[in-house]
Amino acid sequence: MRLLIDAGNTRVKWQLMDGSIRVLEGVGALDSDPFANLSDVGGKISRVAVSTVASEARRCELAEALSCYTPVPPCFYWSEVERAGLVNAYEDHEKMGADRWHAMYGAWTRHRGGFAVVDAGSAITIDYVGAGGKHLGGYILPGRRMMLRSLRNDAARIGFEDHRSDAGEPGASTTECVHHGLFWLWQSIADRIHHDCSAQAIGRVLVTGGDASGILAAGLEAEHLPDLVLQGLAAIDAEAVGRS
Repeated sequence: MRLLIDAGNTRVKWQLMDGSIRVLEGVGALDSDPFANLSDVGGKISRVAVSTVASEARRCELAEALSCYTPVPPCFYWSEVERAGLVNAYEDHEKMGADRWHAMYGAWTRHRGGFAVVDAGSAITIDYVGAGGKHLGGYILPGRRMMLRSLRNDAARIGFEDHRSDAGEPGASTTECVHHGLFWLWQSIADRIHHDCSAQAIGRVLVTGGDASGILAAGLEAEHLPDLVLQGLAAIDAEAVGRS
């Protein structure tokens, strides 16, 4: 069986696959033993593939956490110049986060045509790919929780309650002003994505990430694929095995 891992600096998402069948899955903080559910099946794992934007120190912690359940060393995959017709726009491809590349490749394996990939996580990343597979560039913006944390910690005397709102009209309290303002920003992002796709003749938008539901509620017309990064990672790892 193959273990697929999408790891950030704090959060880990994983799936245990037997061929195309998902046997187990989990999401958790790296500091709270996210792989505990593997205790009964660790001996059956034959490969471990990882997509990560985590620091080197966190990667070492990840490898150590995995070693408690399987002796198989993790194989880390990074962004690339090109793969199977998908071409990276970055001059220095190593500076692109692996999760962005793997999400784009997951989309490319599903739709060999123009598309946009929106990953709404700690940060919001938006990437456009033309019909011929050329990455047209993208955007990186602060995610919802990052924006809330900034308002709470960096702005003077802004106190508000924590709850998500799908309302965009002007607020009548500080809490409403903050959450309605964030939703208004998400609506603006969704509108801009639609505008960019129309201008570049891109007919498909795919969204992933923990806050995908929020940007969909803001009006983004998109296909929701929660496991897009892992799908791209799985395809790349399968190709690596096929070449070995």
